[in-house]
Amino acid sequence: MTFSKDFFEWVREHIADNPSTLRLKYSRSADGFDYDAAITQIECRRKFGKKLAGTLAMFPDFYFPSVMSGEQATADIVATFHATLAERDMPMADLTAGLGIDVLHVADKVSSIVAVERDTSRAEALEYNSAGMGASNVKVVCNDCNAFIDSVVKNNSGSDSAVPFATAFIDPARRAADGGRVFALSDCEPDVVKMLPRMSAFCRRLIIKASPMLDISHTIAEISPRPVAIMAVGTPTECKELLIVVNFKVGNASADAQETPTLIEAVTLYPDGTKSIFSFTQQQERDSEAPPVMPELVEGTYICEPNPMLMKTGAFRILAASYGLSMFHANTRIFVTDKIPDNFPGTVWRVVKVLPYASRIIKRFSSEYPVINVAVRNFGMSADALRTKLGVRDGGPLRLYGFTDANQRKILAVTAPI
Repeated sequence: MTFSKDFFEWVREHIADNPSTLRLKYSRSADGFDYDAAITQIECRRKFGKKLAGTLAMFPDFYFPSVMSGEQATADIVATFHATLAERDMPMADLTAGLGIDVLHVADKVSSIVAVERDTSRAEALEYNSAGMGASNVKVVCNDCNAFIDSVVKNNSGSDSAVPFATAFIDPARRAADGGRVFALSDCEPDVVKMLPRMSAFCRRLIIKASPMLDISHTIAEISPRPVAIMAVGTPTECKELLIVVNFKVGNASADAQETPTLIEAVTLYPDGTKSIFSFTQQQERDSEAPPVMPELVEGTYICEPNPMLMKTGAFRILAASYGLSMFHANTRIFVTDKIPDNFPGTVWRVVKVLPYASRIIKRFSSEYPVINVAVRNFGMSADALRTKLGVRDGGPLRLYGFTDANQRKILAVTAPI
């Protein structure tokens, strides 16, 4: 796949134009120029310019084969973290490469990387983009990953050499044949659970990228060998994915993965390139004491809300114990403290007003707080419903928490960020 200099010059010239208008204008053009592909580049740069800012800065002539390829691509900030999981200077494989953002981020850290992609247009785009970015150690294979694994294992059988790859990534598609969303690994394509028995002849370690909707306990029980780690990965505002790390027993290795507890990690990635990781095991969570209960919320205290990755991993007791936090109610998954905790993995809000959820408060609330962000925890109604009930609009610096306290009372807490 090659493009002339004129192709991307046209893209840059029309980058501020409306893609729909451009498609109407050039729909009947017969001058041999691929206007449809060029307009797709404009559309993708608009939609994914922030998500893939680093990639586009490194290679301005990056090619998107389709809008969907950009939608399904790994964000730069997440791909940068993925690259830290590969063994440096060792061979690697990405079995579902897609647009190849992970491949391009990890290429300079590994000795070589085979990128397997069954869609021809995406495979060709990855070849072009990897060449354009100078990633000469990337080999693109247009094939189904199951067929590729079988061929590699067959060719390597009987060899005295180690397994072909140190690390392999796989990101099973999360859509069923009817187009509906699926989340369980065994329902995705390919079925990675069925693939696991033969993967030990292919790689030493497999990293499975899975939906953040996946149940962690069920996943630990479903996968054999037992995962050595499950990471909930995302930004301060959104859990993007679960990463399931499986190490295969190779040769005379004595470690039995089935008896090693799975390490659960909440990984928060920040825009400045830093990250925070909170690690624990399910047994450590069970062994931790339940947080003490604060019977009544008072002004001047602090509400601590864990980031989405902590919420996903279920670190509740151990998190409270680590930061000296109290709770409102066993089912109200936010914490309270009378002092600001250092380096808390989430957001901290100072309580400026505490109100009962009563009709007299509801009637006059919007007159004092017409614009306020609304959040609910164990409140019996959604944030949208509470917002409508109070007659307020989202916005501004303040946040309203609706929650149930230890005395089963519904409480409204107006808070300000610290």
